Amino acid sequence: MKNYFLLEVGVEELPSRFVESTLTQIKENLEKALKENRVEFKDIEKYGTPRRLTFVINNISDRQSDLEEELKGPSKKISVDADGNFTKPALGFMKSKGLNEADVYFKQVGKDEYLFGTLKQEGQATSEVLKEIVPAAIKGVTFPKAMHWGGKNMKFARPIRWMVALLNDEVLPVNLEGIIASNVTRGHRFLGRKEIEVFSIEDYFKELSKNYVVLDQNVRKEAIKSQAEEVAKSLGGEVEIEDDLLEEITYLVEYPTAFYGEFNKDYVKLPKEVVTTPMKEHQRYFPVSKDGKLLPYFIAVRNGDKHGIETVKAGNEKVLEARLADALFFYDEDIKKPLESYVENLKTVVFQAKLGTVYDKTLRIEKLAADIINSLDEKEALNDALRAAKLCKADLVTNMVFEFTELQGVMGREYAKVGGENDAVAEAIFEHYLPRFAGDILPQTQAGVALSIADKLDSIAGFFAIGIKPSGSQDPYALRRQALGILSILLDQKLDINLEQLVSDALNNYDHLTFDKAEVTSQIMDFFTERVKNLFKDLGIRYDVIDAVLSSNLNSIADIHTRAVELNNWLQKEELVEMLTAFNRVSTLAEKAETDKVDEASLKEDAEIKLNDGFKEIKAQVEGFLANKEYNKALDAFASIKPLVDNLFDNVMIMDKDEAVKANRLGLLKQIYDTMLTICDLSKIVYK
Repeated sequence: MKNYFLLEVGVEELPSRFVESTLTQIKENLEKALKENRVEFKDIEKYGTPRRLTFVINNISDRQSDLEEELKGPSKKISVDADGNFTKPALGFMKSKGLNEADVYFKQVGKDEYLFGTLKQEGQATSEVLKEIVPAAIKGVTFPKAMHWGGKNMKFARPIRWMVALLNDEVLPVNLEGIIASNVTRGHRFLGRKEIEVFSIEDYFKELSKNYVVLDQNVRKEAIKSQAEEVAKSLGGEVEIEDDLLEEITYLVEYPTAFYGEFNKDYVKLPKEVVTTPMKEHQRYFPVSKDGKLLPYFIAVRNGDKHGIETVKAGNEKVLEARLADALFFYDEDIKKPLESYVENLKTVVFQAKLGTVYDKTLRIEKLAADIINSLDEKEALNDALRAAKLCKADLVTNMVFEFTELQGVMGREYAKVGGENDAVAEAIFEHYLPRFAGDILPQTQAGVALSIADKLDSIAGFFAIGIKPSGSQDPYALRRQALGILSILLDQKLDINLEQLVSDALNNYDHLTFDKAEVTSQIMDFFTERVKNLFKDLGIRYDVIDAVLSSNLNSIADIHTRAVELNNWLQKEELVEMLTAFNRVSTLAEKAETDKVDEASLKEDAEIKLNDGFKEIKAQVEGFLANKEYNKALDAFASIKPLVDNLFDNVMIMDKDEAVKANRLGLLKQIYDTMLTICDLSKIVYK
């Protein structure tokens, strides 16, 4: 039988959002510790439920591999004195590495000799290593919120109640601050046995299954999904399953049983989100629909079997009924007056102490949205954008959004429609919050695009202006997410828009604040540059290509992305190395030029005359291709200058003794380099 190690950490029910991250952290901690301790293994499997975190290390070796490591110390000049005795630095080196004088020797390295020693250490039994690294792997987990319990020094999301540790069917008594691992696990809290003795890994999985624990989260997830689909089918509809909710429910149960409940048909007349939000966000239910229309059913998942399921069904229906009754009441109260009537109340809601109220923010959004619409020459959308800007935050002070904050924007759209606003205005109110999270949908209407960019850029500009910027992992106002949202919209819509000008327009709306506009603009553009790099890397673009296309400016994100994609493809050319070598020489010398002026009458050598004449033709071609955004052709055209550049370097001394001649030749190279920068900076490309 191949060696294995089984570890189960039994806990009080973990919050579902912590389970996957805790599994991943402990697994990574174990992998790192095993490698550092020279213990070989094949892989680590991880399984999790609300009550247990289980790890199986497959094909783990019996012992650590022996260590033999050559260590370098100080030079011989420093290591021995005039009498040939070891000095304090040498003795300190030996003591720190656990070496004796008999273990060290001198070895030539370059021109000098250095003190060396060979550290030898026989590998321990794997069982001894595991006793050390397992507690450390568990203690090394970090949580947004953790707790002490039972007088222990360690912190965990919930108290740890038991551990199982088997090394090849033998109990390994790992000690976690007094919690001693054994071979005793526990079944389902209500359906299984309280103590279950297991004698092997096979026995462990079999006993848990008999005691109503579906250990594998992937199996549980598929069971929940298939059961929910089957129940919905029996109701004549289809279940609406969102991945995030499915994963959350997976980590709420150990033995899933899906069932359906009913609610009053009158609630179906409400906007769909009004009904489904309490279901999903508050009760963790799946909605049921047919042809996109909501049916008066929900599907819930019980942590247990079907025993007494009717009682459970009735209890869940009662809870949802109360939620939906509240929602209906709030909705009816809110629509008694038009959405515009709520705008005045925004004056009492503080956006940020130094940046004013939410009402102030809507005025800034209105101005900036108008600037965006005008810059895009989409004037037919201007009136809709301005109207939507005025109303976009009004739903924040409605009863419904106060109770269900997840519905901001959604209720704004619904109330706008009820109040007689046109579809473009209503949709823009909803879209101005998009994207709300990674992978979310993006705004598609002209007014929605303008409002979304304006809302996010206003926040970024305001917070930077008062000195509040993301640092490290700290980003309390989600400015990174908002910047990424802006970039995603610009790419999705392929908008040819000057980002730096938009930043300047956004900062102009904060003229009541005192700040250095040029400095803040620079900071914001640097902030966006870092977001662009991360976004492009996620899109599969080489890091050096990103640096190359960002060297000129960060005006049109869509244009830069197009350049990056085409450069990424262009770099597959076979003659790339020779090409880039030549252009690197051009860029290196061009940096020494004080001017790009060229006196053609002073060009005397045949190679420089030919380069100057050829460059003028090639530059015209490059400019033509750039005007049509044909970057691949522009690169090919520019690359055609390589033979003329090589001829110059082979036959002409650039750094001539005559300062005028040298300056003239450097000016020509600077013109070539500057033309290259209009496409990208090829000197940034890494090649071998």
